[in-house]
Amino acid sequence: MPIKTALRRARRDAREGMKPTTQAGEFVREEMKRLHEGSGNVRSRRQAIAIGLSEARRAGVRLGVPKKGSASAATRRHARRDNAIAAGRLKVSPSRSRGAKKAARTRRASL
Repeated sequence: MPIKTALRRARRDAREGMKPTTQAGEFVREEMKRLHEGSGNVRSRRQAIAIGLSEARRAGVRLGVPKKGSASAATRRHARRDNAIAAGRLKVSPSRSRGAKKAARTRRASL
């Protein structure tokens, strides 16, 4: 779930006419903060960036799907899914959501 401050900053960036990557940077910044705090959900810088970009896409930032050579098929598939969720063409899967929450809880318990 995107943090309200990141959403507010991203929308401000959009109003000011900044590029979508700059808008998405606000979400990545929040994930980096979680990484440094040691929340347990984010395990690396690369994962923090991926989660931030995913949240940005789901919040409606108009990031495109990565090009074929620069990202794996799974990454492109997830990006398309996030864009569809943002556009309202697809709903978030409840079972997938539950699984992610459970994994985070078990990771937190083992730390």
